[in-house]
Amino acid sequence: MSKLMVNGQVREFEAEPDTPLLWVLREQLGLTGTKYGCGIAQCGACTVHIDGVPTRSCVRPASTVTPTQRIITIEGLSPDSSHPIQKAWAALDVPQCGFCQSGMIMAAVALIKAKPKPTDADIDAAMSNICRCGTYNRVRAAIKQAAGVQS
Repeated sequence: MSKLMVNGQVREFEAEPDTPLLWVLREQLGLTGTKYGCGIAQCGACTVHIDGVPTRSCVRPASTVTPTQRIITIEGLSPDSSHPIQKAWAALDVPQCGFCQSGMIMAAVALIKAKPKPTDADIDAAMSNICRCGTYNRVRAAIKQAAGVQS
């Protein structure tokens, strides 16, 4: 048995050493909010935080995460969706299909933490996630709203 610290709890799992963290989260631990999109770390649907750093979990072997590192998934971000990014996402009706949104939210949370008042350039640099519905303008507006930045 291997162990991970996920959303504040030590969780046990069994997997081959090269099994991506994404599959451990989804299949072993039942945390299905983190999505599989491309499998090559390009789309960002699988973004989680490891010790506060946004990480593409589809290419990160679970065996490379130590039990002392803190993994936060979309489920652990806020139990009642009260995080400012989640509130802005809902207020501005950001998602269309919603598939990419958990990864987008996790990337946006990391951005706001690193740059509390992000500029458009900061947002462009940090938000490399892909949204097939093209909600990028609403994503930008939600990040600015959550950060208290005037558009």
